[in-house]
Amino acid sequence: MAERNEAAMATTETGRTVRIAAVGDLHVREDAQASCRDLFGEVSREADVLVLTGDLTNLGKPREAEILAEDLRACAIPVVAVLGNHDYESGAVEDVAHILRQAGVHLLDGQTTEIKDVGFVGVKGFIGGFGSRMLGSFGEPAIKAMVAESVSESMRLENAMRQVRTERTLVVLHYAPVVETVAGEPLEIFPFLGSSRLAETIDRFKVSAVVHGHAHRGVYEGRTPGGAPVYNVAMHVAKPTGRPYALLEI
Repeated sequence: MAERNEAAMATTETGRTVRIAAVGDLHVREDAQASCRDLFGEVSREADVLVLTGDLTNLGKPREAEILAEDLRACAIPVVAVLGNHDYESGAVEDVAHILRQAGVHLLDGQTTEIKDVGFVGVKGFIGGFGSRMLGSFGEPAIKAMVAESVSESMRLENAMRQVRTERTLVVLHYAPVVETVAGEPLEIFPFLGSSRLAETIDRFKVSAVVHGHAHRGVYEGRTPGGAPVYNVAMHVAKPTGRPYALLEI
């Protein structure tokens, strides 16, 4: 598969290839009829690590997080995740995070964790737009506050990247760092799907691959200006596996 070749950039001589299943935007609902249990069981047979790229719940309710935690019992491999905007909706993000961490999820919010000689670095990211059309810190206080939040997320990503000691690194985001992987979404909402500030930070470091979600109608693959492969793994985005999750080898 193409993504396996793209992401196998930094395998060390002593470290074996690590298979990573990545998917985002599960949007687990309180009244959900469908379960993720079978999906997590399948992923456990296909991969060494599962990565979840935010919007784990639909409305950020603790009960939704509990349902997801119950389904994750079917997952026999380590789970790394970041939260998304939907996980903040009900103002209970601390409860949601606590439930998931209690279930054994490596929930990253400006931190890094090492699993099987791969460094996983995660932040949610934020909006702001792409390239020369990124929103600037000018005008009303509300605009400046939005830009400050975008800059803050990028700085937290940079601080986390500086803690990585592994040869191979996977960056986990919710918002997109490049415009290529949001193509297919309405043009009017591009600025709300991510920010090039994230890519600028990523390109200061040696990165094996980047995964994100959020752009449900986007496309699977892109690159940062510095050449790091970027994969939109939102559940409804078509992937080479033909399954809701991507499989990467790094």
